[in-house]
Amino acid sequence: MYICEGNIPELEGRQIRLRRMTAEDAEAMFRCWSDSATTAYLDLPVMHSAEDAKALIQWLFRLAEQDEAIRWGVEIIETGELIGSCGFNIWQLKGAFRAEFGCELTRAYWGQGFMSEAAKLAADFGYSSMGLNRIEAFVDPRNERACRWFAKIGYMREGVLREYRHTSSGYVDAAVFSLLRQDWLKARERQEW
Repeated sequence: MYICEGNIPELEGRQIRLRRMTAEDAEAMFRCWSDSATTAYLDLPVMHSAEDAKALIQWLFRLAEQDEAIRWGVEIIETGELIGSCGFNIWQLKGAFRAEFGCELTRAYWGQGFMSEAAKLAADFGYSSMGLNRIEAFVDPRNERACRWFAKIGYMREGVLREYRHTSSGYVDAAVFSLLRQDWLKARERQEW
């Protein structure tokens, strides 16, 4: 059974690298996490400075040490620039073999394929190293862009959980998307992955 214990492996794709975030990434992640367009549908604390981003990076690493989550920084290989993050917000192996995928990307890099590549790297790791059977994502249905994106990269929309999350603005619904191991295997066979 997979154990993280704070070991966040580096995963490399064609354009991007997924790597552990450090305190030195606080400024880059502050730019991402403080942009209202990026965080409009995320339940993130309001960021006032890079120190706030640094605290969130440290908290995310503590979750990895406790085997509760794993979060990678998304870095462009060519420039070394950190442009967002992604990972498994939670996972349950015993009895379920599933994880919840979450991500955010600095607005200047939307629509360029970076997060699609990151999501595929994370899924590859989840299925091949963690032994997952199901990766799911919970998306605010008002976030039409994210809903279209998850469908485009192969996730199936399963339905809506009404008033699933409580946020600072009240209860919000969550559209449920999933990617099963069998979907991932078929996409790999067709060389779509």
